Amino acid sequence: CTNTKTVYFLPGFALKIVHPANLCFKLPENVSLEEGAMCEPLSVGVHGCRRASVGAETNILIVGAGPIGLVTMLSARAFGAPRIIIADVDEQCLSMAKKLGADDTVLVSTKAEDIEEEVTRIQNSMGGKINVTFDCAGFEKTMSTALKATCPGGKVCLIGMGHNEMTVPLTPAAAREVDVVGVFRYKNTWPLCLEFLRTGK
Repeated sequence: CTNTKTVYFLPGFALKIVHPANLCFKLPENVSLEEGAMCEPLSVGVHGCRRASVGAETNILIVGAGPIGLVTMLSARAFGAPRIIIADVDEQCLSMAKKLGADDTVLVSTKAEDIEEEVTRIQNSMGGKINVTFDCAGFEKTMSTALKATCPGGKVCLIGMGHNEMTVPLTPAAAREVDVVGVFRYKNTWPLCLEFLRTGK
């Protein structure tokens, strides 16, 4: 873009750019450029799984089945999560989540008065404790659902940025020692993302 006062240069749209070598990562031979580009959104899920300490004994609930919810689900599976439930207001998003490997899906509403009944359905769907919940939407209702559905001593990881501020039932969650951790983008994730892509995880 140019005008009489300012010239803007977007280096990502150039044929060639110079970039610091320590910030570049070579794609494995079996990873296409298109797959390599997926490291950016996948990094959000990987960083969230690291912040929430996801492992082989971590049952996961993901609230929000949009692109970030789906890459968070794929990341949690790659980290070894044995059971993953995903909840959303959109049936098509839930269908995609199921195709990508969700163990079960739960259709929810946008109405706050439905939280208690939906939490019961989510917990029944899990069939055990929900150790970690990822809120990939970031609204009052989704965060309230996350805090209520997560087991005592579990973690809620807020990834979505739907609202800048929200009112949520934090005191009851604190009484159950539910930890709340935040995610803002990511750091030091690209090597692991490339390894997940290389191995098909």
